[in-house]
Amino acid sequence: MTELGPEWTVGEDGVPWRRAARVVVIAPGPRALLATSHDVDDPGRAWWFTLGGGIEPGESAREAAVREVREESGIDLAPQGLLGPVATRSAVLDFAAGDVRQEEEYYLARLGSEPPVAHSGWTELERASMDLVCWVDPAVLRSGVEVFPPALADLIERLAAGWDGSVERLT
Repeated sequence: MTELGPEWTVGEDGVPWRRAARVVVIAPGPRALLATSHDVDDPGRAWWFTLGGGIEPGESAREAAVREVREESGIDLAPQGLLGPVATRSAVLDFAAGDVRQEEEYYLARLGSEPPVAHSGWTELERASMDLVCWVDPAVLRSGVEVFPPALADLIERLAAGWDGSVERLT
């Protein structure tokens, strides 16, 4: 079992949980900067997801979102350049330690091009489970692969068309 980070606490129900900030990074096309990961206990199971992660003590969700994108992709975003939150989600996930719960806030970053990505900032847990961060067409997410959140392709396309200021509740 891989150890969870310090931002995780055990809830009243005994399930580890954390607050997390995620970013839908969109470039023209539309294409989104996404990660793919595999289950450390079942390497044949893989999925796509947005960049992001736990909010550390003393950090705002927006600050965490920017930090996570930099750590996971090498791309620096300005906190004031993020739109949102554009969506929220409460999810129970099958993760490194079993079931965990995340309370997620999603932000939007629009870029004019697809900058190259770097993986030098990955944590030990990310190095053990993440496979790739790259620019992805939403059609790939509809090809039968596992995706989190499940409606991510639709969310990318809606946000690429324009954000109306509302906060969507994802399942």
